Amino acid sequence: MPITSRDREILRLAIPAFGALVAEPLFLLADYAIVGHGLGTTAVGALGVAGAVLATLVNLCVFLAYGTTASVARQSGAGNHMRAMRSGVDGIWLALGIGVALIVLCWPLAPAIVQLFGAGEGQTAQAVTYLRISLLGAPGMLVVLAGTGVLRGLQDTVTPLAVAVGSFALNAVLNAWFVLGLEWGIAGSAWGTVLAQTLGAAVYLVVVARGALRMGTSLAPGLAGVRQAGTAGFALLIRTVCLRIVLLAATVIATRMGEAELAAYAIAIQVWTLLAFALDAIAIAGQAITGRSLGAGDVAATRAATRRMVQWGIWSGIVLGLLVIAARPVLPGLFDADPLVAELLLALLWPVALFQPVCGVVFVLDGVLIGAGDQRYLAWAGVWTTLAYLPAALLASGLGVVALWCALGVWMIARLITLVRRAAGTAWLVTGA
Repeated sequence: MPITSRDREILRLAIPAFGALVAEPLFLLADYAIVGHGLGTTAVGALGVAGAVLATLVNLCVFLAYGTTASVARQSGAGNHMRAMRSGVDGIWLALGIGVALIVLCWPLAPAIVQLFGAGEGQTAQAVTYLRISLLGAPGMLVVLAGTGVLRGLQDTVTPLAVAVGSFALNAVLNAWFVLGLEWGIAGSAWGTVLAQTLGAAVYLVVVARGALRMGTSLAPGLAGVRQAGTAGFALLIRTVCLRIVLLAATVIATRMGEAELAAYAIAIQVWTLLAFALDAIAIAGQAITGRSLGAGDVAATRAATRRMVQWGIWSGIVLGLLVIAARPVLPGLFDADPLVAELLLALLWPVALFQPVCGVVFVLDGVLIGAGDQRYLAWAGVWTTLAYLPAALLASGLGVVALWCALGVWMIARLITLVRRAAGTAWLVTGA
């Protein structure tokens, strides 16, 4: 596959985005390793439960990044630079408001939320502790999402890379110090995450504020703009709710299978997330390129870039799948897994690897359609693919954790069908600001 000028543009955005995206799951894997070595299997399971809750809360708000990327890129492509920055500032204010609301709403409900997973008594107590402390970092986490979206929309993926590497490296260092050095237990891991995320958010606030002032954009919240950002993100919220229903259902089913099954599933889902974020780097490039080219009215360039990014997604998925197979024998030892957990994890890594090419196409087309502002279709597609997944998951609940992972494969194939069908048409190719 020879490198063209279009490839160079994709790679200019995708390579830094890849670094920023894989930084998070890499350091989350470090968290699991630190907790596993210092606190044992029960704590790893508790971290898996609390982590699933936090991931749900944050990912429900992923429209703060995706919607902002699309709107800022489209306005920039149309030459409306001041309006682009206005969209970014309003997105950050919306992120702050939602973050505070999450603390107020979820703090008192933490025990009830954790109990929904059916974890054991020891896991439940530790999961509640981790969840309540981590909620204090919710405003920072959401500001990071919105700030990342602003910079990606401006075709800058290098600054988010620097912030991600810095904040997640700090997270790993703090967690090791708090958990292994100060022996704060699982609370230490939570405090490390809160501090690192809050400092990362502060960096984004400074960078976006400087850019807004340079463009002559007010830093005060524009109520109409904040309302519009929330309204535009509603369809993406539905899409994300569907995604989280799938992953939460899988976590609940794995939890009810037993501690070993949950621990193996929790580690496997972090490996899968690492791979997903790696593939999502091309999708991030797709969001930025699609928004900019459609804003400029260039349909032909949008089509050509989409075809090329799909090719990159397929080959990247093949390479990542082979890497998982190669690394499979050593992965259980990295987490100090006991023999039963190690056996289950080794079995799970086969379907994790085999579905990577499918994931490559799915993530690319998802990013392209988000960049095009085709959120309504993505919302309906999310509903239908979730309905395809749930019967497979229920069937797998009595067949073991490997069957549960194969049910996730059914879900990915359903997503592939809906996205390829949409991308082949023309309804999503809407041009202009």
